Amino acid sequence: MAEQPEKEDVYAPRSYVVRHQTTYTYSDDVTSCYERGCLQPRDTVSQTVRSSDIEVSPEPDLVTEHRDFFGNFSHYVEVRTPHRELVVTKTSRVDVAWPRPDLDRLNETTVAQARDLVAAQADPVERTTYLLPSPLVDVVPQVRDYAQTYLPDDAPLGDALVALTRGIFADFRYAKGATSVKTTLPELLEQREGVCQDFAHLAAGCLRSVGLPGRYVSGYLETFPPPGKKKLQGSDATHAWTAAMVPGGGWIDLDPTNDHLVDSRYVVTAWGRDFRDVSPLKGVIYTEAESSELKVAVDVLRQDGPG
Repeated sequence: MAEQPEKEDVYAPRSYVVRHQTTYTYSDDVTSCYERGCLQPRDTVSQTVRSSDIEVSPEPDLVTEHRDFFGNFSHYVEVRTPHRELVVTKTSRVDVAWPRPDLDRLNETTVAQARDLVAAQADPVERTTYLLPSPLVDVVPQVRDYAQTYLPDDAPLGDALVALTRGIFADFRYAKGATSVKTTLPELLEQREGVCQDFAHLAAGCLRSVGLPGRYVSGYLETFPPPGKKKLQGSDATHAWTAAMVPGGGWIDLDPTNDHLVDSRYVVTAWGRDFRDVSPLKGVIYTEAESSELKVAVDVLRQDGPG
């Protein structure tokens, strides 16, 4: 996809309609299925959710929602009608206005000073949640060694966060299919290729290794077709990036996949320790089917204006 038009302010407020459709097709009847996932964007300091609708086909027997430990919307869907195709569609309207990061202010402290300030200022539960290793972000020696390249103790914090973002972008090749949801950080560091999920996990691991809480963020990024081409329906995708806790209780969001800090092109769905906490949809099915197919179609469509 093409980049944002050069002269446009990427931090200007904007409004989006996001449509995310997940289709499971099976070779035989599924007698029942029980699914859970993060299907609704959350309100944050950078976005307001104006509406969010969820449609399930066939008609579900039960749909419930609650807020999980991380504050995300967690939906439970139960379908007990025999079916060979399950379609879950969520449509949300979101107003977005990310603040421009103040790198000069961040540079007033070093990485080491920021670590100490965060330890003194942050809520201990929140800090610990995003500081300890998690199933897909294990802070092993290979991760610690890699982090020191970009996050040494004496580096100004703002410059270090930018360096980490640019470093992962430069050091790894984006390659669909090169990894899976089970890929470990040592495996990623060895093969040097992956997708946004992997790079977000690595950035979070680097932050945690130097004592800065790092959380995994899932959502969407507005994309553009090549010059002269129309944007194809369903051609967008889910996206993942990383947020670093900084002194003062705020977070700075980094996108190492695209080599820039997060701006108003980004829509947040959920956040957690790693991908397992924010999976769009997962569950259990009962079937004799020998094969299945998964299709995901995403549209991130900008509207005329916020509100």
